[in-house]
Amino acid sequence: MIHCKNENEVELLRASNILVSKTLAELAKIIGPGVTTKQLDTLAETFIRDNGAKPAFKGYHGFPATLCTSVNEAVVHGFPNERVLREGDILSVDCGVELNGYVGDSAFTFAIGEVSEEAKKLLEYTRASLEEGIKMAIAGNRIGDVSHAVQQKAESGGFSVVREFVGHGIGKKMHEAPEVPNFGRQGSGTLMRKGLVICIEPMINMGNKEVYMLDDGWTVKTVDGKYSAHFEKAVAVDKGKADVLTTYDFIDEILSRK
Repeated sequence: MIHCKNENEVELLRASNILVSKTLAELAKIIGPGVTTKQLDTLAETFIRDNGAKPAFKGYHGFPATLCTSVNEAVVHGFPNERVLREGDILSVDCGVELNGYVGDSAFTFAIGEVSEEAKKLLEYTRASLEEGIKMAIAGNRIGDVSHAVQQKAESGGFSVVREFVGHGIGKKMHEAPEVPNFGRQGSGTLMRKGLVICIEPMINMGNKEVYMLDDGWTVKTVDGKYSAHFEKAVAVDKGKADVLTTYDFIDEILSRK
């Protein structure tokens, strides 16, 4: 069942998602060559708890960490570990918090030092595909309008869209109805009404769209070993224009100074 949120619930979700945005910005301060994903996870958990919230991912269906950290050909759901980030890597960081009973969920893919031109283009198009999807998250449109916009932008850059993993509704639970695919037909799918809050999260591959899961039951990688990028924002469907609950402004400010 799809639950549209009232104004108070949207504001509670905004607070949760702003905290996720600030958490990712804290990580941006130290992300770079020589840092381990485990260090990032420790920093994120401390920051979240210091701000009166708790990590939404830790313990979720047995997930062992605060962050999903997915490097290079890892698409999503990678475990933080002692792997040292190197110049030329890309790192998807997906983070969730629970604050005042409502969940925030966002992802950002970072370039580690200087990366290849092709990797820069992948990050640019994946982030742009998210923004194109957000433009369609308005009352009266359908989920397929969001999905189609994401797919069109990603594929216009020569990239491919992962099919097996999708965006989702969000509220008191991290994953609520409806699912939000990153591919699809205009005019198809669930009708979006004011107050629906969804996470749009393109997972876009440099090579082909095929992926596989590691034996850990979580980490997803590209079959061809090429890079994959992942960006995610939470948005509240509204009339005329989506109300974006997540911001990358904090991250962009940090990265502009590095």
